[in-house]
Amino acid sequence: MSDENLPEEKMSESAKLMIAVIGAIVIGFVMVGLNKQQTDEQKESAAMVRNVFNLQTMANEQCPQAIKEHTGEQVYFPSSTDGDKETYITMKWEGENAKKGGFKKATCTIHSLKGGISELIIDDKVLIKR
Repeated sequence: MSDENLPEEKMSESAKLMIAVIGAIVIGFVMVGLNKQQTDEQKESAAMVRNVFNLQTMANEQCPQAIKEHTGEQVYFPSSTDGDKETYITMKWEGENAKKGGFKKATCTIHSLKGGISELIIDDKVLIKR
């Protein structure tokens, strides 16, 4: 028998495996790319969530610091929070050391358009008003 009568090997097993892996990677990239496309509603919703998060973060950083500057008392967690979830947030604290010279209640409002504390009231005394 001669070698000329044997059928040619079409593709080795390792080549088939390599093509399958490359195909899976390409399909993965296509699926991720298609899933990243957002509708206008999804973009609007994500923007609103980011805005609320930014307002909350700004309030949690600036308000306790301002209260400490004016009263000397450190506050951590507000007793209540109010806002329209788009343009402003108001946080209220109840003082713990009112009998020892601390405050009874404090209210701090942050407006996103004004970029900082727009109103700070401690024991019914307006300290900041913009």
